[in-house]
Amino acid sequence: MLNISPENSIESKVDRRKYSSLRVFLDEQRFNKGRRNLFIAFLVAILGALFLPWTQNVMTKGYVTSLQPDKRPQTLQSVIGGRIEEWFVQEGDFVKKGDTILYISETKNDYFDPQLLDRTDAQIKAKTSSRSNYQEKANALETQINALVENKRLKLEQAFNKIKISRLKVTADSIDLVAAQTNENIAIAQMKRMDTLFAQGLYSRTDLEKRRQKLQETISKRVSQESKLLASRNELINAKVNLNALEAEYDSKISKARSERFATLSSMYGTDAEVSKLENQFSNYSIRRSNYYLTAPQDGYITKAVKTGIGETVKEGERILTIMPANYDLAIEMFVKPLDYPLMHIGEEVRIQFDGWPAFFFSGWPGVSVGTFGGRIVAIDNFTSDNGMYRLLVAPDPEQEPWPQGVRVGAGARTFALLNDVQIWYEIWRQINGFPADFYQPEKAPESDAKKK
Repeated sequence: MLNISPENSIESKVDRRKYSSLRVFLDEQRFNKGRRNLFIAFLVAILGALFLPWTQNVMTKGYVTSLQPDKRPQTLQSVIGGRIEEWFVQEGDFVKKGDTILYISETKNDYFDPQLLDRTDAQIKAKTSSRSNYQEKANALETQINALVENKRLKLEQAFNKIKISRLKVTADSIDLVAAQTNENIAIAQMKRMDTLFAQGLYSRTDLEKRRQKLQETISKRVSQESKLLASRNELINAKVNLNALEAEYDSKISKARSERFATLSSMYGTDAEVSKLENQFSNYSIRRSNYYLTAPQDGYITKAVKTGIGETVKEGERILTIMPANYDLAIEMFVKPLDYPLMHIGEEVRIQFDGWPAFFFSGWPGVSVGTFGGRIVAIDNFTSDNGMYRLLVAPDPEQEPWPQGVRVGAGARTFALLNDVQIWYEIWRQINGFPADFYQPEKAPESDAKKK
């Protein structure tokens, strides 16, 4: 019998369980139906998962560092060259700020003298005394100049008075000369009249001779007065010449005294320069001696000694040991490619997986990750590093779980910078085509530095 149609079905008339071939056929039919249903359900689940949200991210390798530059591992250098004489610490020791680490001795012959500071101080005192002597000499010359100026003023005033007297004398002699000339003219006129009257016989010869004698006396007085006037004028000229000579003499003395004073001041200023130079040398020597002892710049641990042993010489600025500060704020130093640099923003969230701390991280769903820690981008370099990538600093996120206590500076870490949220099908399509992550701007602008402070 054939089970061809529902009308002629033998389903209810034949017990299939009694026949093994029918049982196998029924079981295989049931299995194929279940497998088909499972495949359809799986396909529906995959299609549905393609529309789930996916967080784009940039995964890089990072290193633990300190947020403050002064709290990062640093090397100690010797400011001066010298020879290692004694170590006061060993690797792993904890030192406080100002603790002595090692002592070095001098290797330059310019500083071998044990009394170098005392001798330099003696030179400074000698030069200071010399400077005081120059100052006293300059003051004495200043007093001398003031005395010369005062004497010049008095001498010139005396000379001007003498000139005034000479001028008045010239004036008086000129008046006397005019009077003598007038008397002479009168005497000449009287002589002429006397000659006329004598010729008429009115006067005797004796009277005539007396009149002539009188005329000669007036002529003599006039000549004498002219000579006296010339002498007065000559005295006036001599007074003027004496005034010029006196002024030139005192100007010469004052100029010489001022020249000597300026020379003294110049020597004094030169001594001041030498004193300043010696004081500078004294300070340099004192500071150099204080640098014989290398001290810790801050609290920290001695990690590695570059120079070891006793008697080994070190150069100026040469590394001697490395110190790790005791107190520091952790941060992650991560590097991103230039292609991802425009997607980085200050304040963006970063998930971190530290080396040595097991974690399961789902890059697309950071919320379901286990063993990772949160951070925020706090600084972005504006130029590439030596490896051709941009450096970013990531600080702990205060709103999330704290970082592990055992993390140390220099440890490795994997960082996942979280970007925009997209659907899974879009992310698969982007990865297949090799496109970069979507460019976006954060909804909330990062706080300014002033606001943070």
